[in-house]
Amino acid sequence: MRSTKVIININNFLSNLRNIKERIGKERKICMALKADGYGHGAEALSKAAFSSGLADYAGIAAISEGVQLRESGIKEDILLLSLALGEEVPGLFDYNIIPFVADISYLADIAREGAKRNSVKTVHLKIDTGMNRIGCRPEDALKIVQFIAENKNLKLGGLCTHFPVSDTVNSEDREFTLNQIKIFNSVVNDIREKKIDTGIIHAANSGGILHYPESFFDMVRPGIILFGSYPDNSAERKIEIKPVMTFESRVVFIKKIKKGARVSYGLTWQANEDTFIATVPAGYADGYNRHLSNKGKVEIKGKIYPVAGRVCMDQILINLGTSHNIETGDKVILFGGDSAITCESVADLCGTIPYELYCNINKRVPRISV
Repeated sequence: MRSTKVIININNFLSNLRNIKERIGKERKICMALKADGYGHGAEALSKAAFSSGLADYAGIAAISEGVQLRESGIKEDILLLSLALGEEVPGLFDYNIIPFVADISYLADIAREGAKRNSVKTVHLKIDTGMNRIGCRPEDALKIVQFIAENKNLKLGGLCTHFPVSDTVNSEDREFTLNQIKIFNSVVNDIREKKIDTGIIHAANSGGILHYPESFFDMVRPGIILFGSYPDNSAERKIEIKPVMTFESRVVFIKKIKKGARVSYGLTWQANEDTFIATVPAGYADGYNRHLSNKGKVEIKGKIYPVAGRVCMDQILINLGTSHNIETGDKVILFGGDSAITCESVADLCGTIPYELYCNINKRVPRISV
């Protein structure tokens, strides 16, 4: 097996789920955001573990192809398509028993026509836009759309939902915005219920909502990044204990001593101030080790932190071991994650990005090993 790999700690994932469940209450459901192959962690293994444990109720995906992968791996539980599909993709919703988010009558009509062909009823969840302005119907249009669903024998309303863009931070402006979203959403839900229409499952809270807004828990929550052991923002309150699920690691494959003044890697952007040992590690930006870590990244070897020397290459990085060392070829190198001081958050800060991107950008050529 290739020396660069990702270790996925299933027990830590289940621990995070249990702590989320404790936070929201056992009576509420959990829809795991497992899009982008579980944020790069491997959706199949995680969904099987979560459903077997009874800790989760739904898997959330962003593309029908992701649902196909889960179904073909043996997942029988409910799958929610969190994004919108195109008309030509609608048959896949039926073929693979996927519950879609919907936001307008045109899309619903496509689904209803496919249902009529198959003499089948498709459960849908109506997405209501309360301020993110991405997908979702306007609050004032929700009742009309719900009535369309109720009047169509091939459609069934399974739930109402919305999404929060700034629930992850704790500043007063973002808090006011999110509380107003919850107010708008509650108003729409109440209007629909006043018409004696079954709203199905009500859900809104993402990771930030789970941490900061108990009033947004409703019937179900949709955790994403906290499932994998990262908080959604550096300012987020630590109201749930979470553990890193991923360890991104490699091994030392070569060590050599270079002379004072020698320069290394593409562009020769790093120069040795003294005679120095340099280790080569077979991980690069093609694996998901971000090029922004050139000359500023750090790794852990045998419990000690060492800096990246020079530019990150496509398939390799160079590590400054200093003037003396106890490192040997074959030693494990922690790039980030696990119990290491090199956390995904700290690496993301160096890159000027967020942990979500680092997790998702680990290339498929990097093996995922569940333990």
